[in-house]
Amino acid sequence: MTQSHPHPSRHDRAWPEGLTIRARSLTDAAAIADLHNLPGYRWGTMRLPYHSVEEIRRGIEQQPADVRSLVAVLDGMVVGDIALLPAKGRRAHVATLGMGVHDDHTRRGIGRALLGEAIGIADDWLNLRRLELTVYADNHAAIALYESFGFTVEGRMADYAFRGGTYVEALAMARLSA
Repeated sequence: MTQSHPHPSRHDRAWPEGLTIRARSLTDAAAIADLHNLPGYRWGTMRLPYHSVEEIRRGIEQQPADVRSLVAVLDGMVVGDIALLPAKGRRAHVATLGMGVHDDHTRRGIGRALLGEAIGIADDWLNLRRLELTVYADNHAAIALYESFGFTVEGRMADYAFRGGTYVEALAMARLSA
């Protein structure tokens, strides 16, 4: 049985009405594949087209125990996901974030809710000092969301990735906890 959390883990955060955030499970594989194959979702990530359900299922089965992968569910549909990937060794105080929201559900607070939960885990449970992420420089909505949570741009990377037939620039962003 999948554990569901109908309320934010921190009292200072609010979620959109009806949203649930929970750990992803094997039963989510088809829904996550559908999410990852959406053109808008894929445009903002490093994902390639045509993810199969089996590919997603294998990723879930092989996920390291220290990785936190969450899904946002609204009206029974997976509308977003986020992963918190802790580093090891001398970088054990660091984690990398990756996330995305369903094309038809952007600008509704789902990304904010997912990011808030991941940061809550990092700050309140894992004592992580540094959170890192990479974002395409033309993804202004995502950049604004990250900045609202205290992420700052630490660098620009020219020709970072090939997307839509051209090379695109990305930003390295990080958030340091107090």
